[in-house]
Amino acid sequence: MTAPSGDASGIHTKTLKDPNKPVPPTFSDILEHRAFLKFRLAQAYRIFGELYGYDEGVAGHITVRDPIRPDCYWVNPLGVHFKLIQPELLLLVDHEGNIQEKESGPYRLLNRSAYLIHSAIHEARPDVICAAHSHTTYAKAFGSLGVPLDPITQDSCAFYEDHVLFSEFHGIVDDREEGLAIAAALGSKKAAILQNHGALVAAKSIESTIFFFISLEKCCKVQMIADQAAAARGLTPRLIDHASAVKTWQLLGSELDGWFNGVPEFQLLEHEEGKKFEYTPAHK
Repeated sequence: MTAPSGDASGIHTKTLKDPNKPVPPTFSDILEHRAFLKFRLAQAYRIFGELYGYDEGVAGHITVRDPIRPDCYWVNPLGVHFKLIQPELLLLVDHEGNIQEKESGPYRLLNRSAYLIHSAIHEARPDVICAAHSHTTYAKAFGSLGVPLDPITQDSCAFYEDHVLFSEFHGIVDDREEGLAIAAALGSKKAAILQNHGALVAAKSIESTIFFFISLEKCCKVQMIADQAAAARGLTPRLIDHASAVKTWQLLGSELDGWFNGVPEFQLLEHEEGKKFEYTPAHK
């Protein structure tokens, strides 16, 4: 990595303005970059499975764009529990859904819905490095209401005018048109509530994607609690005004903010597992 001093969790501490301000790592070795992303992606799956219970049978998927072959992305093999995902199990898939035999892990079963949704997003959004989708409890519950989040808390302002409601549900995503429709609805925003389905976040780093996904799930929960409590009192939740919501979004909703907030999730996992990223030339 070319970034200055830091640790294997991905925090580095050199900027021109503030030498103590953490910044994302950079890499001079493209193979090391690939190895780091695979390591991080596998960690992301275990965070979803071990720390948050964001698994639902074989549903759900997180992808990361490959730095060597940007027309391909890494994804989990279908049928392996999130808690068990390791870098060597990941599949490298192109935008046509073809598993790349040389680079991929031994379990070659691809989630067709993952391919259809994520391929469409990665193709439409060259800026997206990582995308996450799962059928989480509160995103499903809130999504069934068919409305977007309101700016009712500081945290929900991170999604102010930066998320969409995809209001169509036609069953399991099983055709390319559905994936394209989701990508089109997402547009340039970072998050989507998929009505009757779940949540989706797409961002420029694995860390920011994971953080914003976790936060979106919490915001869905808080929205329902607030709506229920307000209704019991004959009230409606008080909204944050537009100017304040925009200002808060600027402070909390940026890519760097998402990355910085997401890194501690990986630090915690590394502490509990006792395993950090170490590059060797044997990595693919």
